[in-house]
Amino acid sequence: MQTAPSSPPTPPQTAPERAATEAPAPPPSPSAFSIALNRLPLSAPVRWLALGTRDFARAPFIGLFYGACFMVMGWALLRVFEHAPAYTLALSAGFLLMGPFLCLGLYQTSLRLERGEKPDFGDSLLAWQTRTGTLAIFGFVLLVLEMLWGRAALVVFAVSFDGMPDFKGSIRALLDPENVQFIVAYLAVGGVFAGLIFAVSVVAMPMILHRQTDAITAGLTSLRLVLTQPLVMILWGAVITVLVVLAMLPWFVGLVVVGPVIGHASWHAYRAAVADPPPA
Repeated sequence: MQTAPSSPPTPPQTAPERAATEAPAPPPSPSAFSIALNRLPLSAPVRWLALGTRDFARAPFIGLFYGACFMVMGWALLRVFEHAPAYTLALSAGFLLMGPFLCLGLYQTSLRLERGEKPDFGDSLLAWQTRTGTLAIFGFVLLVLEMLWGRAALVVFAVSFDGMPDFKGSIRALLDPENVQFIVAYLAVGGVFAGLIFAVSVVAMPMILHRQTDAITAGLTSLRLVLTQPLVMILWGAVITVLVVLAMLPWFVGLVVVGPVIGHASWHAYRAAVADPPPA
């Protein structure tokens, strides 16, 4: 019986041949310091609010749902922390700085409108699923900062008064000119934490949702934006603060509209500030 002739051995591939047959490696993710930032005019916050109002008008049901969530959260904070006024004061003003995390559905809605697609309520509710791990990490960092803020506020109250006043008493303490040292210390602590949370999150959450980027890169990019263009971003932070405070005064009812408008406007702030990556 004759055996079939064996095939000649395949010669080993050279390095160029191996490189030609292998799949191309994905491009490395850009670092936070290589992402291009656009130059923003001082009038940019006005434009962002106008675009946010337009998106709210184009998808009012979705916006009103998230606005109602903000209002209910305000009521819950007042109820849960009614016996801890320092936490109430810090968190009632500070939980809206968690807005970039809470407003993911609004960012998703603005993204759909930007692409000319019809926004979907269910799609907005599940926006977090696209970047679950990264969003969870960033949300945890913001939560830690919020809790540190609340703890620092308690320390200020503890060293300023004999015992903790009730909620009405804490409000009176903040408005009493005789408590100048307490007012300065409380506002200074709040300003530091509010500024830090704002600086690391002003465009971070929309960036995580829009790009395949990690939490550190998004946070550092947001911080770069604030440090390189402080006037515009301070103005934007002041606009947000004023609108939120005014919306909170009538028992948080104004947040039903102001909350989603700011959420949509924050998406447009990200799109205006952070340049699109170059095409592959």
